[in-house]
Amino acid sequence: MEPKQIAKEMIDFNKTAFDNSFEAMTALQDQTEKMMNSFIEQTSYFPEDGKKLISDWINTYKNGRNEFKNSANESFKKVESFFNKK
Repeated sequence: MEPKQIAKEMIDFNKTAFDNSFEAMTALQDQTEKMMNSFIEQTSYFPEDGKKLISDWINTYKNGRNEFKNSANESFKKVESFFNKK
C-alpha cells in the first residue's frame, strides 16, 4: 500500500476516534447540565447570584467546547488536504 494512503487512513481513523470521544464527552456534559439545572430548580433556597453564576459557567464551557471542536475540525481538514494533493 502506498505511504500516502496509509497516512490518510490513519488520519481518518484518528478523526473518527476523536469525533466519537467528543460526542461521548458532550453527552456526559449535557447530562450533567440537566442534573445541575434540575437540582437548582428544586432547591428553593439557592441564591439567584449562584444560579446566574452556574448559567454563565455552562455557557462558557459550551462555547469553549464548540471552539475546540471547530479548531480540531479545521486541523483535520488541513491535514486531509495535504494528503489529497497529487
